[in-house]
Amino acid sequence: MAGFATNSVDHVIRSNLWTSDLKSILEADLMGLGYVRMLTEFTDGDTFNIPSIGQAEVHDYVEGQAIRYTGMDTGNFTFTVDQYKSSATYVTNKMKQDSYVMNEIVNSFVPKQARAIAVAMESAIMALGPDGQTASSLNNINGAPHRFVAGGASAAITIQDFAKAKYSLDKAFVPQTNRIAIVDPSVDYTLSTLSNLVSMQNNPMWDGIITTGLRTGMRFSRNIFGFDVYVSDFLKNGISETVNSVSVTNGVANLFFSADADVLPFVGSIRQAPQVDSEYNKDLQRDEYVTTCRYGFKLFRPENMVVCLSNAVAF
Repeated sequence: MAGFATNSVDHVIRSNLWTSDLKSILEADLMGLGYVRMLTEFTDGDTFNIPSIGQAEVHDYVEGQAIRYTGMDTGNFTFTVDQYKSSATYVTNKMKQDSYVMNEIVNSFVPKQARAIAVAMESAIMALGPDGQTASSLNNINGAPHRFVAGGASAAITIQDFAKAKYSLDKAFVPQTNRIAIVDPSVDYTLSTLSNLVSMQNNPMWDGIITTGLRTGMRFSRNIFGFDVYVSDFLKNGISETVNSVSVTNGVANLFFSADADVLPFVGSIRQAPQVDSEYNKDLQRDEYVTTCRYGFKLFRPENMVVCLSNAVAF
């Protein structure tokens, strides 16, 4: 009888072993819902009306003459729940019988479906800023632009763009509290490599910029001219347009606004929270799992939204 050695006997050796753990992909942080004023007054239907009233006028008064009375303008903001999303999958009887990690797979269905719908919501919210404006226009409010192309070479973002966004919000009387900028990772890279930011400790003119090199759960990057800068992978991209004779190709829409609770830029309603249903399909011999959700979002305060279009390529 021959002895045992790995180069002569392979019938009792398993060359491949499989773990019961499942590898999950890395997932980006989501933050959009925190900037939406949620409406909960829906009892039926899918359209919500929010009336608005204008400002009062002032006139010169002459003693002894009749006072001039004027009415105030009114308006109506219409908001519709227009998104109905679903995420569904199935597992066959044969798969359940043959797979040794079947329990782990089935247990992942519901959280992954909920995550897929949450990502769809996030992308929809981040697109509200550029989609709620007029493309290829400065979208001036009180004489200040609320949409412009970044001022650097090849539409790269600059510190001046932050100052411009601050000016536009100031002119629109937007509170200076809780101002944030949500930027693309390419913008964060550009900011991190600007020589005047890197050497800011030796340059007193950049005292208005605080940088930490720190990322929290919401991926905080730094504070520039009163804007807490956060990084998102879900901003609207692929934008090609010309604003005020300055062009961007395949750009991304970076957002600047105040997240103060009284002036949140977005309005929305989750008419039906993610709901899970499952059943057995006897004809196809499989278990089916589906998550559905119904919601809608819209730009509510255009004066509290500045969009800076920048090149989405970092280097």
